[in-house]
Amino acid sequence: MHILLVTDAWYPQVNGVVRTLDTVTRHLRGRGHTVTLLTPEGQRTVPMPTYPEIRLALVRPRTVAKLVDAARPDCIHIATEGPLGWLARHHCLKAGLAFTTSFHSRFPEMIASRLPLPGVERLAHGVLKRFHAPACTTLVPTPTVARRLKAEGFGRIAVWGRGVDTAQFRPLQSDEFAGLKRPIMLNAGRVAIEKNLEAFLSLDLPGTRVVVGDGPQLAELRSRYPGVVFTGYLGGDDLARALSAADVFVFPSKTDTFGLVMLEALACGVPVAAFPVEGPVDVITSSRVGCLDEDLATAIRTALSCRRKDCMAFARRHSWPRVAQTFADAHTPARPAAHRPIGKNRLKDLVAEKALDPPARGS
Repeated sequence: MHILLVTDAWYPQVNGVVRTLDTVTRHLRGRGHTVTLLTPEGQRTVPMPTYPEIRLALVRPRTVAKLVDAARPDCIHIATEGPLGWLARHHCLKAGLAFTTSFHSRFPEMIASRLPLPGVERLAHGVLKRFHAPACTTLVPTPTVARRLKAEGFGRIAVWGRGVDTAQFRPLQSDEFAGLKRPIMLNAGRVAIEKNLEAFLSLDLPGTRVVVGDGPQLAELRSRYPGVVFTGYLGGDDLARALSAADVFVFPSKTDTFGLVMLEALACGVPVAAFPVEGPVDVITSSRVGCLDEDLATAIRTALSCRRKDCMAFARRHSWPRVAQTFADAHTPARPAAHRPIGKNRLKDLVAEKALDPPARGS
């Protein structure tokens, strides 16, 4: 099978979406599938407003149309709701090509946290719903996300989980935090307002709080919390060593739809403490590997009693090959317009395109 994967999220971005798409692509290719990537790589880009680390592609609609047609894929998957995603969606609707989409992040809530204006979150929800409406299937990371989107009127939802590379993330001998007061309470990820890090950093608990990662809030938080250890970005074995050296992984985010790094921490033998919200409730499904509590301090204290071997065994059940196969099985063959009549709903989508396509159409 030849899959065209369209994504605005790609390297040099470092986040769970990029790691998921990259890992699934490698596993699909390893199974003999062909995967063609349409990403911002090689395109002119501009920084995303309020999030300059993310670059958005500036590309003409006809360029995207030519790239899609030239690939001649069996299936088309549009992974993100950025400029490339909107333009690929527009071309597929115009050409009568079937496609699937995926829902990775709670962008309305993230946008509202950065742009707290009346109606912003509601407007963003409406745009996302319109984006995914014509997809044959929208893939979501957890059953909780699936239930929420169905309740909000999204249709044709399928769960596409996440995995962990237990060869990469495993308990490693580490003196990363030697000399620091125990317990080591660690968070890893983007240092940004939507990650709710202050709910963790403001806690008055014995031990040492460590934040691994980079992002737009790093300088501010370093200044406000001088007692916290900020390591900056770590990847690969460096990240695995940092995770292995921790006593508990703290995940304070309330906007992540999954939280891939929780599985990576568990694979290193580290229990997880988090709020009982979307994402953690579908990942930490056993009290033997962590604790979810509205009081994050209570969650941390409880998680510290979990056994590392239970965390490792739990993580091993989350296989990337299985995740890749679920992704492949979810796809619908792309079909030429002559083989698929355009009904009233599809005509409505086409008419709505001009109002909802992103305004950035630069050369």
